[in-house]
This record gives sequence, structure tokens and C-alpha cells, in this order.
Amino acid sequence: MNPAIQIPLRALRLLAMVLWVGGLCFFAFVVAPVAFHSLSSTHDAGLVVGGTLRVLHWIGLIGGMIFCLATAWLWLWAEVPAKVSFVIQLTLTLVMLAVTAYSQFSILPAMEVDRALAGGDVEASPATNMGHLDFDRLHVLSERLEGLVLLCGLGVVYFLSRESQWPETGKIKSI
Repeated sequence: MNPAIQIPLRALRLLAMVLWVGGLCFFAFVVAPVAFHSLSSTHDAGLVVGGTLRVLHWIGLIGGMIFCLATAWLWLWAEVPAKVSFVIQLTLTLVMLAVTAYSQFSILPAMEVDRALAGGDVEASPATNMGHLDFDRLHVLSERLEGLVLLCGLGVVYFLSRESQWPETGKIKSI
């Protein structure tokens, strides 16, 4: 493959994944903790975190699609060792995309319904309120799924880091 095409595709893939995985790390380790420790109520913090998560999901969905398209294009021209790595990266990214889409279009809207059932403020509603109970269940599920997406993303980053060992043919260099 022509390096004039290959280099921009590799850079685009790297940028897309770094934005997504970096965003997940920033969200989990900075935005959520700061919001819940700095804002006056858990309700306000939840609104900030929920809104931020929606934006992060769109970054992931768009970046993930770009990553998959660029990786598929590179796969077409690669030799076997590189193709194996590209397939692993594509598989991990497709899992990330599926989980993110599920969270964005199923879990988050259901949590908003539960918030309304709980009177708008989940923490202020009784712990036995059905909206409160289901919100808590979905919140735990959402955290676990975001963790899965981050873990898969770190796997993709690992495989991206190994690509520097390949010459342009996709064969692994012997060290």
C-alpha cells in the first residue's frame, strides 16, 4: 500500500482510539469524581455526569466507526501477521461499539424514565420506589459496561502499540 495513504489511515485510527479511550479515562477518573464531590447535590452531579456520558458515547460511536473503516482498509492490503492483529482490533472495537450503542440508546433513556418515576431526583425518593430501584440497577450495569468498553479499548491500544514493530509489509520484524 502506498505510504501516502497508509500513514494518514494509521494516524486517523490512532486519533480515534486515543480520543475514545482517553475520554473514558478522563470521564471515569476526573469528571465523575469531581462532579460528585464538588456539586451541591447528587442530583446535579448526576445531570452533569449523564450529559457528559452522552457526549462521550457519541465520540466513541463516531470514532469507533472511523477506526473500523480505516482498519478494514488497511487489512485489505496487509500480510497475514498484520491481518491477525487488525481482526483482533476490529473485534474489540465492534464490542466497544455494540456496548456503547446499547448504553446510549437503551440504558441511558431507561435511566431517564426511572428518574421521572422517582420524582425527578432519584436520591430524594424512597429506596423502595420502583424508579429508584431500577435506576440503581441500571447504574451498576452502566458502570460495568463502561468498564468493559475501557478494557477492550486498552486492548486495542496494546495492539496499536505493537504495530510499530512491523515494516510496511505488515510482517513482524525480528529483533
